[in-house]
Amino acid sequence: MKKVCAFIIIMILAIALAGSGCAEKGASTPVLENQGKEFEGRQITVCSGAGLIKPMTELIGNFENETGADVEVRYGGSAEIFGILTSKECDVFIPGDYYYTKQAMDRNYVFNDSVTNLTLHIPVIAVPDKNPANISGLEDLGKPGVKLALGDPNGPAIGRVSEAICEKAGILPEVENNTIVKTATVNQLLIYVVSEEVDATIIWEDMASWSEANGKLEIIQIPEEQNKVKTIPTAVSVYTEDTELAEAFNTYIAGEEAEKTWEKWGFEPCNS
Repeated sequence: MKKVCAFIIIMILAIALAGSGCAEKGASTPVLENQGKEFEGRQITVCSGAGLIKPMTELIGNFENETGADVEVRYGGSAEIFGILTSKECDVFIPGDYYYTKQAMDRNYVFNDSVTNLTLHIPVIAVPDKNPANISGLEDLGKPGVKLALGDPNGPAIGRVSEAICEKAGILPEVENNTIVKTATVNQLLIYVVSEEVDATIIWEDMASWSEANGKLEIIQIPEEQNKVKTIPTAVSVYTEDTELAEAFNTYIAGEEAEKTWEKWGFEPCNS
């Protein structure tokens, strides 16, 4: 009887040990499944025009999820982020106008072969809902009594572009007289219009797709012969400490997957 009991105990122990062995092998499987993503634990800083905040937020989130990278972003007027680039605190440079990228190329702040045009950037006139000042075109911006908000030419890209558009139309002195505020970012122009603090402004066409603008403003197109359509480029800074990651992000936001995001937010594609 004792032999039978001893045999049973031995068998129970053997089964228990076999079971624990299987459990250990099974526990090791998730380790293989959770291996780090391509850029796990690595970080870059992107300097982006403030008017690109909607698509960039989405693109950065997608890139981080796919690669494991940590992408910090600093938004501001194009002139402001150009200053950040020159201070060597930027890995990828995305201003609102090619003009600033050309300046960076001429001064060897970016790798010239990394420069890629992402989308078109189209200026339009924006007025509050129901257009209380009856603005119908550029010429109306110079009429007496019209209150305007415009971007600072030394701030956002739209400021320099707006000035050039009005100068081309021969209305710059009148527009300057009607301008009650000049802003550091294009985003602030949107606020002035939707809050009806001004009669009109010039912003980028894609901003009409923002929820903040929904039902609160009207867009007036500027004729092609009067307009100055720009392109939004991206480029890798020569000061980046992680060229591989910076180049991967630079390529990603110019790729086919990213193109759908740009179009979703009202941007028109352009050829590089």
